[in-house]
Amino acid sequence: MSGMKRTTEKNLMVFSGRAHPELAEEVARDLGTGLVPSSMYEFANSEIYVRYEESARGSDAFVIQSHTAPVNEWIMEHLIMVDALKRASAKRITVVLPFYGYARQDKKHRGREPISARLMADLFKTAGADRLITVDLHSDQIQGFFDGPVDHLMAMPILAEHVKQKYGDQRLAVVSPDAGRIKVAERWSARLGGAPLAFIHKTRREDRPNETVANRVVGKVDGRICILTDDMIDTGGTIVKAAEALMADGAAGVVIAATHAILSDPAVDRLKNSPATEIVVTNTLPIPEDRHFDKLTVLSIAPLISRAIKEVFEDGSVTSMFDGHA
Repeated sequence: MSGMKRTTEKNLMVFSGRAHPELAEEVARDLGTGLVPSSMYEFANSEIYVRYEESARGSDAFVIQSHTAPVNEWIMEHLIMVDALKRASAKRITVVLPFYGYARQDKKHRGREPISARLMADLFKTAGADRLITVDLHSDQIQGFFDGPVDHLMAMPILAEHVKQKYGDQRLAVVSPDAGRIKVAERWSARLGGAPLAFIHKTRREDRPNETVANRVVGKVDGRICILTDDMIDTGGTIVKAAEALMADGAAGVVIAATHAILSDPAVDRLKNSPATEIVVTNTLPIPEDRHFDKLTVLSIAPLISRAIKEVFEDGSVTSMFDGHA
């Protein structure tokens, strides 16, 4: 009879790729389960092999992989993992993307450009994904690229709580590094007791990625500690120039808060030498030892992801997690 009961009960299974196993292990621990043992390796010509060591038949499967460098390799592994689960008769497959690769390519700026973020959604759908869980997408519209439910989690409450504890008794301003992210800054402001808003007006060179040309501060920042918020830090050029502009405008100090610490070279050097006193990030991406430095504070995103997985598994409401800020 016990074998019979097993198939009627819902069965939560958590799978992890090799990109960021520490985060997946922490999520599985929070859920009170282990990661399903898997065998993964490359063939001589770099093709990826995946096989699960346990039956996934009828399971509610959650497949975690963060798209860190080498991004294309980890995306391919992620897709193959989903395909393996579909063929192993998993009942439902939820793809968990703490960091969604290609999210910056979400619209055409110029002719003959791809919309790679849409292609990514299509690839996961084709592989067999029923649902996506992701954190702080570069732009909200990406949710509409996937034909199925998308749970878009926000790291802001985790980051803002740290900032509030540490700097809450000082005069603060919330600064968006560009006009387009002002909505996120408004949420930060509400969290920090209505701190005034400012943004950096910048011009970008379309022909040069990761580069901005001019910065002008719009809003009053003098004498205030500026909380400079962004969704990601890649090479650090934009955010460090913004920090310098704020200090030149009379800010008392700058704290950078960002969800995704990509930290491509020369980000670490730029951040170390920047006027910012603290850089607060989460562990949606792995941060190797050689990229840790004194000013860097890394907060765990695992509790947020595990809560979302629990809500999805129990058919609860992921929206209810956002205290009405969804």
